[in-house]
Amino acid sequence: MKKRKAGIGIFVIVLIITAVRVKSMDSHRISGRILAENIAGPGMMRLVEQSMQAQAQKTSVTEIAVKERKHPQAALTFDDGPDIRYTPLLLDGLKERNVRASFFLLGEKVEQYPELVERMQKEGHLVGNHTYHHVQLNKLNETKAREEILKTNNLIYETTGVYPLYLRPPFGAWKKNLELCVEMLPVFWTIDTLDWKVQNTEKIVRTVQEQIEDGAIILMHDEYDTSVEAALQVVDELKNQGYELVTVDQLILP
Repeated sequence: MKKRKAGIGIFVIVLIITAVRVKSMDSHRISGRILAENIAGPGMMRLVEQSMQAQAQKTSVTEIAVKERKHPQAALTFDDGPDIRYTPLLLDGLKERNVRASFFLLGEKVEQYPELVERMQKEGHLVGNHTYHHVQLNKLNETKAREEILKTNNLIYETTGVYPLYLRPPFGAWKKNLELCVEMLPVFWTIDTLDWKVQNTEKIVRTVQEQIEDGAIILMHDEYDTSVEAALQVVDELKNQGYELVTVDQLILP
């Protein structure tokens, strides 16, 4: 990963999506649950099960119809933002295409650019947590790790009025059983575009083309012009292939 990458009583229903190739969404979710049990421990799995039961009670006929769609789905996710130069361009492009994405934000940047965070929320994107300072959580003690997460959660809540439910840990590094303190679990990815490293639009798009599958979670960053260009090209190509671009929670919910 990149060199820099590293509660209010709410049940968080994030299941871990791994980079294992699978042939169906069902098997994809099953493998995610197994990894969740191994990585995060039983505490979060109890929260997940309770949340899934509550969600099932609230599911409307319309939502059921959506879940029965046969179109393949994928989620575009962006870390390390918001960026004052390129995030607005990305939001403009997504709005033009009527696509929602998922943004995992740094707390220090939420403080710097609250208007961009507010715009994300208003335009229907998922706003998640990426810690305050982009720290590697498994190298911190429990108090410091909890502080990094909750400080960012509170900033996002103060900005958007919505408490974040989803967390992407920098470097993909999670501290086991941390969810017992913060009631959150990590959201990983199945396609790492390495956009921060290659900074080449064509190569980024090709990486997605070669690895795309139903249920894919695509990792990108909204702080490079090449990433924004590539992301919008990916949206256009995947839609032409019949994909539905969704926020990551729509891949996680049962």
